[in-house]
Amino acid sequence: MKVVILCGGLGTRLREETEFRPKPLVEIGGRPILWHIMKVLGHQGLREFVCCLGYKGNLIKDFFLNYEAMTNDIEVQLGSKFSVTYLGTHAEQDYSVRLVDTGATAGTGGRVSRIQRHVAGERFMLCYGDSLANVDVSALLAFHEAHGKLATVTTARVPARFGMIEMSDAGQVERFREKPTEEAYISAGFFVFEPAVFEYLDGADDTGMLEREPLERMARDHQLMAYRHEGDFFPMDTHRDHVALNELWSSGKASWKIW
Repeated sequence: MKVVILCGGLGTRLREETEFRPKPLVEIGGRPILWHIMKVLGHQGLREFVCCLGYKGNLIKDFFLNYEAMTNDIEVQLGSKFSVTYLGTHAEQDYSVRLVDTGATAGTGGRVSRIQRHVAGERFMLCYGDSLANVDVSALLAFHEAHGKLATVTTARVPARFGMIEMSDAGQVERFREKPTEEAYISAGFFVFEPAVFEYLDGADDTGMLEREPLERMARDHQLMAYRHEGDFFPMDTHRDHVALNELWSSGKASWKIW
């Protein structure tokens, strides 16, 4: 099963990094977040990827075109018999990555519609190129197959940004609660789609958002189910998120590192 990764957004809320490179190439522990996403899924057997490129997509192409040289020791024979020999291997030997230009300004709906021919009428997964989760792929797929609908969205509980103070009616502080988890769920991406979902994208404006009319119509037609991911979910929306993810990685507490 192929995994489609949305890699074309501007990433304006992380302008400190995205002024110079696309958001999926922003690094965590010296590796792009896109690499981390692929490693999470590749470890669980999903190793065919289709990247929807847009803003600064040429840099993502450069990353993969130079991947072997950047991840191996190399020997270079100079002169008229020029050659390059890679002196080693890496764990991504059997990864397949298609890099598809889906437009500089397209919305997520437009980007998905433009990769239809690359998934060849098969079930596929769709995820965002700027968030991480230790999602259990086998459980997600089992849930999707069991309900028999066209689409599944993975949901995660919302982590609160701030701690809470519990107090009495009179204002007596009783205790502090550090960043509790609310009982609200948000979309974490990691969609599973049947081929017929493209019927919901027919005629859609290229700037339209998948998360608006297409998914809302699927919900109205009772074709969209939610898989509850009870593990960790880490969106990288802001500089603060970026710093936090690097701190988790450097401290050995990156729960998405399942490989």
